[in-house]
Amino acid sequence: MAVALSTAGVSAAELSRFLPDTPVSELVPGAESYGEPEKDVPVVPALKGGDTVGWVFLTSDFVSTTGYSGKPIHTLVGIDKDAVLTGVKLVKHSEPIVLVGIPDSKIKAVTKKYAGLDLKAEAAASGSAHDLDIISGATVTIMVIDDSIIRAGLKVARSLGLGGLKEDTGTSGPKMVIDPTIDETADWQTLTGDGSVRRLSLDVAQLNEAFVREGDPRAIARPEKGPETDTYIDMYLTLADVPSIGRSLLGDAEYDNLKARLKEGEHALLVMGRGRYSFKGSGYVRGGIFDRIQLVQKDVSVRFHDRQHHKLGEIAAEGAPAFKEMDLFIIPADSGFDPAEDFRLQLLVQRPVGAIDKVFLTFDLGYRLPKSYLMLDPSSRQAAAAAAAGTPQVSDNQAAAQKLWMRIWKTRKADVLVLAGAIGVLTLVFFFQMQVTRNERFTFWFRIGFLAFTLIWLGWIQNAQLSVVNVLAFFSALTTDFSWDAFLMDPLVFLLWFSVAAALIFWGRGAYCGWLCPFGALQELTNRIAKLCRIPQFEVPWGLHERLWPVKYMIFLALFGVSLYSLDLAEHYAEVEPFKTAIILKFQRAWPFVAFAVALLLAGLFVERFYCRYLCPLGAALAIPARLRMFDWLKRYRECGNPCQRCAKECMVQAIHPEGNINPNECLNCLHCQVLYQHDQKCPVCIKKLAKRKRFEVQTGIAKPDAKAEKPVPAPAE
Repeated sequence: MAVALSTAGVSAAELSRFLPDTPVSELVPGAESYGEPEKDVPVVPALKGGDTVGWVFLTSDFVSTTGYSGKPIHTLVGIDKDAVLTGVKLVKHSEPIVLVGIPDSKIKAVTKKYAGLDLKAEAAASGSAHDLDIISGATVTIMVIDDSIIRAGLKVARSLGLGGLKEDTGTSGPKMVIDPTIDETADWQTLTGDGSVRRLSLDVAQLNEAFVREGDPRAIARPEKGPETDTYIDMYLTLADVPSIGRSLLGDAEYDNLKARLKEGEHALLVMGRGRYSFKGSGYVRGGIFDRIQLVQKDVSVRFHDRQHHKLGEIAAEGAPAFKEMDLFIIPADSGFDPAEDFRLQLLVQRPVGAIDKVFLTFDLGYRLPKSYLMLDPSSRQAAAAAAAGTPQVSDNQAAAQKLWMRIWKTRKADVLVLAGAIGVLTLVFFFQMQVTRNERFTFWFRIGFLAFTLIWLGWIQNAQLSVVNVLAFFSALTTDFSWDAFLMDPLVFLLWFSVAAALIFWGRGAYCGWLCPFGALQELTNRIAKLCRIPQFEVPWGLHERLWPVKYMIFLALFGVSLYSLDLAEHYAEVEPFKTAIILKFQRAWPFVAFAVALLLAGLFVERFYCRYLCPLGAALAIPARLRMFDWLKRYRECGNPCQRCAKECMVQAIHPEGNINPNECLNCLHCQVLYQHDQKCPVCIKKLAKRKRFEVQTGIAKPDAKAEKPVPAPAE
């Protein structure tokens, strides 16, 4: 039956969005209606005869539920007074890649099985008291759903005091943090002996015994083959951002690189492995998520994405064994991870039992950082001193008011200054373009150098590649709950967007597309190499060219239309941009994505900036507001286009019409036409002016006749 729902006081708007379509009895059997939302916790009571018989919550209101798509997986859960789950319903997800060929009903059926789960047992076993029912082909999706149900349920149960569970009041005593002053190096034996490096080792016999204890006859019938003493996996774990551990294992240079990559509040795990089984697997290449490992600490769980991963070449510590895999994983600052507390790395082991079916087991590698690496948090000392002196203290809520983005900007001051400096230099070039373009050689090498900076530092090192997804997300945010916080999380991307907004008013889209786009720089630089190798260049006939450039506008409008229906779906189709593959992931991706990006670059070897010209939806998105630009900086002669066609023929993207007009929607502001505008050996107008001036100087006796000057002036290029 339909229910009336009051959403007053609900702290999470998502919960109220999904409840009207879900009868309360589906989540809490026997309940008749939803009650008034709790004021402090985003849960809604389930009522029967006016009495509360349970509560309903949304997992994504309590924990991270990000799946393959990078978007939350929303699951509604019912819970009773005894901390037992009464009903679970998957209400929304955005997993178009993972769920290809897997019926949505199959995923929802798995989630419904969580009804009856006792969270008291889960709390005692740190969330591992139940069996994990995984669907082959949707491993990460199921694991994320499982993790979110358990951890969100524990948070709700503790917040409401259900089943006798109580909130974690934190460890007693002052807060401990990593001591940055301890950086003495040690050998491998010392690090493994004092617990700095922890180990999980399984041989073939132990693995087979574990599957026997699990009791699945299909898995028992397919034991791991080979000698029982063979190593199945030998995995080691440590916190690599601890100075002493990091310098010992990574070496000074690699450790310094790691610290430079880490933002404030981030930490780094070093995982090393050898044996038959890989803790990484190959699934992350397809979906970007490492599905075999996850970090677990109390109610915090972290699953790692490809952007948080860095492969090592060797272990520097003396006496270290040879490893097949050595990888760093970045723990995000907003995960809630505390390096001073116990945590574990959970390893998922799979065994095929059919054509597509698999059985899974999990093994835990526990870790606790030795106390010798820790120190009292300086802020705790200050708080204790202030308390003793009677100084009023800032509350936790007030302290949390200092937004994460502010801390991120502080830690990336150097990067911000470098980019701001580059943008400043580019701005001066545009303002004084006639002076800069007076020397053709200088202009050429300045552009090559700037494009190399854009590709290598801005793109491959800093991953500051703008995308049409940013545009779609901005418009979506304007129509929902807009907040600057999300856009300020990446300082370089925000600074780029700010400069783009300013440049659109002054110069149009070319300031970004022609100079600050890493993929655009990659296209142009590879084309320059192609020209050096004498690869023939194809000039698209004008009639075909002017019919092809609208394609990118159609692609953008299609993506924009899809985003109005579903931003998640639009972001999926935005893979028409090769930026993530070529720039963010540096071609470390599944072969179809790599093949697509390489095909575009190959086309660009023959047709300069092929993708920019005809397919880029971001360029189209920027060209539309660029029509509002207030200035026209590019100088032209009356003879341009009639009869002279030199600029039009040398324009790398054919942005100059045959009649001589520059199309600002297509122009990339490379400034080559401005070089030609004042070139006294290439521009017919300048050649005539120079010849006329020389004749005047000869006639007035200022200069002697020059044999070269007596030669006839070449006819303008047609």
